[in-house]
Amino acid sequence: MKLFKIWQTENNGYDTYDSAVVAAKSEEDAVNINPAHNPDFYHSWVSSDKVCVEYLGTAKPGTKRGVICASFNAG
Repeated sequence: MKLFKIWQTENNGYDTYDSAVVAAKSEEDAVNINPAHNPDFYHSWVSSDKVCVEYLGTAKPGTKRGVICASFNAG
């Protein structure tokens, strides 16, 4: 697994996620991870074509795919 920072700038109101650090197999995999943990809850995130991604490094062996840490703008 690799570590990526993902972020979006389209949806920045209250009760939205603006960024996260995720473990994923690839950049393409990373942009498909929703920090809300619910694929139907995109009003707090954005569709994968609007996600920016930056490679951070290699994850510790045994790390599972998913959100490591996320930034949520509570309202």
